[in-house]
Formats: sequence, structure tokens, C-alpha cells
Amino acid sequence: MDYREAQEYERGYLLDLYAPIRMPMVIVRGEGATLWDSEGKQYLDFVSGGRAVTGVGHCHPRVTAAIREQAGKLLHVSNDFYTEPQLLLARRLSELFSGRCFFCNSGAEANEAAIKLARKYGYKTAGEHKHEIVSALKSFHGRTLASLAATGQPKYHEGFRPLPEGFVHVPFNDVAALREAVGENTCAVMLEPILGESGVYPATEEYLKAARELCAKYGAALIFDEVQTGLGRTGKWFAYQHYGVEPDVITLAKGLGGGVPIGAMLAREPVAGAFQPGDHASTFGGSALPAAAALATLEAIEEEGLIENAARVGGLLAERLESLRGRYGLITEVRARGMMIGIDLAKPVALRVKEECLRRGLVIITVGDQMLRLLPPLVLTEEQAEQGLNILEQALGQVDGE
Repeated sequence: MDYREAQEYERGYLLDLYAPIRMPMVIVRGEGATLWDSEGKQYLDFVSGGRAVTGVGHCHPRVTAAIREQAGKLLHVSNDFYTEPQLLLARRLSELFSGRCFFCNSGAEANEAAIKLARKYGYKTAGEHKHEIVSALKSFHGRTLASLAATGQPKYHEGFRPLPEGFVHVPFNDVAALREAVGENTCAVMLEPILGESGVYPATEEYLKAARELCAKYGAALIFDEVQTGLGRTGKWFAYQHYGVEPDVITLAKGLGGGVPIGAMLAREPVAGAFQPGDHASTFGGSALPAAAALATLEAIEEEGLIENAARVGGLLAERLESLRGRYGLITEVRARGMMIGIDLAKPVALRVKEECLRRGLVIITVGDQMLRLLPPLVLTEEQAEQGLNILEQALGQVDGE
């Protein structure tokens, strides 16, 4: 199937949701940091399958082997039954975070679970008035109604009001505004340690420490949305580890399954104890197949040194991008933490840069019309990093000269 035929299928059979951002190719194969389209053209993938999903690379041998083996034994039974992959995965994640797990299918679902848990915790500890959730402007927590209400970007709210009540948004990294917003009615503060969809903006240590202090003061849960930042992407297992601030709840998805849909919410006591049987559930949450894939993904990250690789190669990317900033007036700022990089441009030409990169065999994504975002897989080699940056430099030069 070629691109034009794919467009016809989309117009005929799919809701019109993705057409504006579709790239002009049909992807048929992936391996590591490389993709191939239906025409046989090869691309270097600097977005990990879209948005930080295939962190261990496309079709990682450990993950594909685990999927094949599990598919031959058991695909799914509901949570009326125990399955070994789910239990082993819960143990491994709990070893990493020291909390208890709830499994689901996506980041939005993980954040929904965290929101419900926080509300239930507030209700049990203080009553119905303790229901407000404070989150940040420019945040992104998902597209279900409650996670959308937590998202501090009004553009995503248009057409879907009335949204669930009880959500308060404050400017990111504004400690004074956070102190003013959190109080006796607050059941949770929900933050991304690094704003992802808005363009890779790290929190300050002061901001996250203030959030921890305020949650302790008012008996609220501190929730860190690590859907995009977790599992090695920033050069540590979790982004919050860069700050020395411990949350009560974290949410995970994207890179957890190595490309297979799975999400997780992990909670520590006493917050975890607020949920009781029947309070929440998921038909497919932690099913045998995605759990097996996630276990293999975690093994690959740990045993192959991918977190260290993300820190090292991500540092090289950031250093080289800073040198490009010095040479090209088109780049005004570079923000980087491991394999999570935002690049601000002086002119509204992000789409043109993306197009030129794609034409030359590099996949990147944009944020608005003046920002580029890079989310390479954790398996990216130094050679591939140099290859990708050479292409980006060529694209910048082309666009800057137009």
C-alpha cells in the first residue's frame, strides 16, 4: 500500500482525527532506531515510534521473543484470574518504585486511575470537600474527560465542556502560585517533572520540593505523571530521581511495553490503601501478552545499560545541538534531559524543517510552528546520533536560506 492509497483508506474508513499530522509514507518495518516505508526508503527514527513509545527500539529481540512465546500460551484472561506475567511485572515495578500497581492500557487511563485514587484518598481522610486537584498550565495528562480536565491547555478543552469540576491550574515552576492554590480542599498535586507535549520544559527543584512540602502539610497526594519521562528516557529510571523528591503516586505508559499498549499507576501507602475492591478496574489491564512484553522491556533497559546510554548519547546530542545554535541563528534555545530534547526556533518554520528532515531520512516532530522535539530510542548509538544531527543541520541550513 502506498501513501496515496493509505489516504484513500483514511478518508473512507477512519474518523478525521490524524490527517493533519500524518507523515507522507506508510511504515512497514522497524528495527532498533530505523524504520522502512512501503517504497523501501529507510528513516532514522528520532521520536521512538511517535512519542517516546519504542524506547528499547523497534522490534527489540527480547520483546518480540517474549510476545511470540506468550502468544503461544495465553493471550488474555480477565482479572478474575491470576496470571504470572502480571504478577512478575507488578513485583518488578514495585521494586523500582516501592509502591503497589494498577495496570491499564494507556497513559490517559493511568492518570484517570491516579485521579480517582486521589479523590478517594481525600474523601476517606477528610470528606467530600477534599477533592481539588492542582496541576500545571501547559501540562498534558491525556484525552479522557478527567485527564483532559487536569491538562492545563485550554485548546484541548474546546468543544468538550463541561469538563469534570475540581481542577485548578497554576503556572509551571511558579512556587508562589502553587502555594496559593494548594490548601485544605486539595486532595492531590499532579505534575509532570518535565513538560513533554509542550516542548520539554524541566521543572525546577524548588518547584517540585514545594509541591512535596505542600502535599505533606495538607495531607494531599503528590502525583508525578511519568508517562513520557519514565523508564530511562531522561537518563534515570524516573525523571523525579533527578530532583530528590519522592512522589506518592506515579503513572507510566508509552515506553513500558516496548511498543505494546500498557499503562500502570503505582501508589505508596497510605494513599494506595484508599482503593478497595470494586473502586476501579480494567478489562485488559495487565493482561498476559502486554505484561510479558513489559517484563522483557524492563529487562532490556536494565541488562543492556540503556539508561546509561540515554544519558551519554543524549548528552552528546545536547552538546552538538548547542554548537548548532551557535552557528545557526534559527535555533534560539535547546532544552535537553537524556533522550528528551526541545529546540526553539526563531521563525515559524518548524514544519518546513520537519519536512526537510523527512525528505533526507530523519523523523522528528514539531510543537506548534516554532519548536522541534526529539525523543530518540534509548538504544540510539553515537553513530546514529551523528547521522541524525547531520541531517538536521542540512535541513536547518536549507530552511534558513529560503
